[in-house]
Amino acid sequence: MHRRYLSSSSILSHFNSLNKLQSNPTHHLCHSRTLTTVDTTTTIDHSYADIPKPPKSKSERKPYPTPMKVLVQRAKQEKEARKAQPCQLLEDPPENGLLVPELVSVAHQVYQARESILLGLSKLVNVIPVLRCRHCFEVHIGQVGHEIRTCGGPKSGLRNATHVWRKGRVHDVIYFPKCFHLYDRVGKPRVIHNESRSFKQLPAIVELCIQAGLNLENYPTKRRTRSVYSIEGRIVDFEDTQVDSSLDLSLNSEMQPKGDLGICDLNTREVSSMVLDSWFEMISGAKKMMERYKVHTCGYCPEVQVGPKGHKVRMCKASKHQSRNGMHAWQEATFFDLVGPNYVWHVADVAGGVPLCNDLKRYYGKAPAVVEMCVQAGARVPDEYRSMMRLDVVPPCRDELDLVT
Repeated sequence: MHRRYLSSSSILSHFNSLNKLQSNPTHHLCHSRTLTTVDTTTTIDHSYADIPKPPKSKSERKPYPTPMKVLVQRAKQEKEARKAQPCQLLEDPPENGLLVPELVSVAHQVYQARESILLGLSKLVNVIPVLRCRHCFEVHIGQVGHEIRTCGGPKSGLRNATHVWRKGRVHDVIYFPKCFHLYDRVGKPRVIHNESRSFKQLPAIVELCIQAGLNLENYPTKRRTRSVYSIEGRIVDFEDTQVDSSLDLSLNSEMQPKGDLGICDLNTREVSSMVLDSWFEMISGAKKMMERYKVHTCGYCPEVQVGPKGHKVRMCKASKHQSRNGMHAWQEATFFDLVGPNYVWHVADVAGGVPLCNDLKRYYGKAPAVVEMCVQAGARVPDEYRSMMRLDVVPPCRDELDLVT
């Protein structure tokens, strides 16, 4: 018989050997190599975080925090629920127009933490220099600007992508994108294009605090004491609007930013520690509120809107905006859409005065500009950013670059 053709007995013996190999893979391979199996039950250390990677292109859409399959499944369930019961009383806050009582104090704490960060950074800017590129949004914390060629501004090709540094400000260190203020986030959740001039704008994180229970004099909002109804997906309010006197929503004199009274008596190290504590307090509080109160962002530009729905103002100038007639492609937002952390390169040797080299950029770490400024001012390095700042990596000297593989 020709060598290409196999008998039925040989085929059966071949399948039997494969079954034995699948049942006990190390039994037949123990003489050749050792198989390494991955234990899926072990927990992953989420404290490790690498340098955030920029998008591949400007036309790339932001990733969805919740998978699209889950969003489609939720929409189908909501549609079936509306068909089964067209008129229903919404019971779960804040969808029913009521406040979440346990998040009222969190809203006040986040607002205080934000004010403390801005107040502390205004003091640290006078001590720690902040540099800003004239042609792009790159920021550097330190005496001398880095030499890493990452500029993407106008005519960057003529400069070989090098940055042109100038003095920066507090708003270059941390950026709070603005959104429209909604007087009634349930009754009128959207701002149309013709109404854009009549609505005030404020930082989105402040709007989130207002919707969660903070009362500011210049930004009035509508408070409800009874739930609203949903009739075929439309919100209907049959009750008169009253203010719930059982909750203290005003910002009284005791709720002042931390260190507002004695910040002049604090040294630079104490101010940096205060700013760093307020930074983590703002992050944790905002994430708690975003679990209940919806925040939307455009998938192609930094636009943010706090509320049940995104606005209809045709102001998007990002990729593919012509096909959307200038409308934003709204999706679920994350905390870093609400607060721009502005990642900067970490400077390990502040006193050395040697700029960061472009050829050694793979050895450098990054951190939010607020964290980098506080660390250079004397604060302790947070454990959450140790791996991102690559403190365990010793970069080689410039004359040793050819010796590194």
